[in-house]
Amino acid sequence: MTDLTSSGAVPAPRKGSLLTQDERTKRRNAKEARFRMMGLIAVTIGVLSLVGLLTSILASGLSSFQQTYVELEVYLDPAKLDKKGERNLDDIAKVTTFGYAPLIDAAMTAAMERAGVSSDLNAKAAGELISKEAPASLRDYVLANPDRIGETVSFDLLAAGRIDGFFKGRVTMASAELDRNVSPEQLQLAQQLKEAGILTTKFNWAFFTAPDASDTRPEAAGLGVAIIGSAYMMLIVLVLSLPLGVAASIYLEEFAPKNRWTDLIEVNISNLAAVPSIVFGILGLAIFINMVGLPQSAPVVGGLVLTLMTLPTIIIATRAALKSVPPSIRDAALGVGASKMQAIFHHVLPLAMPGILTGAIIGLAQALGETAPLLLIGMVAFVREYPAGPPEGFFDPAAALPVQVYNWTQRGDPAFVERASGAIIVLLVFLVIMNIAAILLRKRFERRW
Repeated sequence: MTDLTSSGAVPAPRKGSLLTQDERTKRRNAKEARFRMMGLIAVTIGVLSLVGLLTSILASGLSSFQQTYVELEVYLDPAKLDKKGERNLDDIAKVTTFGYAPLIDAAMTAAMERAGVSSDLNAKAAGELISKEAPASLRDYVLANPDRIGETVSFDLLAAGRIDGFFKGRVTMASAELDRNVSPEQLQLAQQLKEAGILTTKFNWAFFTAPDASDTRPEAAGLGVAIIGSAYMMLIVLVLSLPLGVAASIYLEEFAPKNRWTDLIEVNISNLAAVPSIVFGILGLAIFINMVGLPQSAPVVGGLVLTLMTLPTIIIATRAALKSVPPSIRDAALGVGASKMQAIFHHVLPLAMPGILTGAIIGLAQALGETAPLLLIGMVAFVREYPAGPPEGFFDPAAALPVQVYNWTQRGDPAFVERASGAIIVLLVFLVIMNIAAILLRKRFERRW
């Protein structure tokens, strides 16, 4: 006789059919239905928020991959560019950009006459449709090709930022009446030049290769230096954080004795993974710049700071991957005479490789998008002489993609906001590629047991 029957607490027999739900079952099913509905609503809100974010970024940033250019036939007048006629590069280099501006104005006037475009604007006002970057581009071409002086050369010169914004819908006739940088008459002339084929809008390859530009030339700003700087930093992070993180994880998981010291180390590693990234920036500023004396704005400092920030993530992911390998694999290897080192490196590590690679790539992707620590160590260098003088090494001044986005959003011209959104798209593409690589590597090295 059980305690239940001896106490006399015998449950009453259930009335009715088993196919009919009683009140308790109905309440339980209703509770489950409400929970499923709440989960579905949460997922829907998350998806809609992501779609809204991506839509906003794409809507404001895709136009940065298109740029308006002015196609002109420019006569490289020897009387202005090489007065001595000796083709001496030192003498030609003495001609500043102010000496090239009249050549561009004359080319614009001639192009308007050939196309039959008339305007009440003077030559100077018509020339303002062209970017202030154009004389510098023309000068760089002449210095690279001094033998072309005296010839008429075809150029695709950048249109001014307001003109480019007019064809992208960012500038209107109404806004031009209140804008000191452009007038409605200039917009009307730009429309006529567009119809005549002098102004064209095409894919902006320079957005990926050109350096940053000043506040008055947003149409010339590009990501060239920032991409190189980010690539240098990611190379340093990969070379330092992956071997150090994997080695530390193998030791802590497989070889280290289990005592209070290893427990303290493990707790600190977990805490470091949760430390705000700006703290690592302060650490890098104090140690690598103030104490060691490394240069500011150098990719080597940014790479070292991001390495410190990425190490805890890689260690945690690697240890989790090692723990996921069944103990029977280790026991089997040891049972057939393998040493512990052989068992780990020949059997455990290959099986844990998918998780290790996934954690490493996710850590690198996280480091690629960090901004706060890079701002503290001064990764905001304005490198203007590019591609003539790009950052050629880890100790040369450079910028980074997320820092470039931050800098552009701080500028007043709306064209820089467009550029910032375009840079975010480029950054997201890199992050998506890295995550896809993590998935593919995981599938490639995954093994079943």
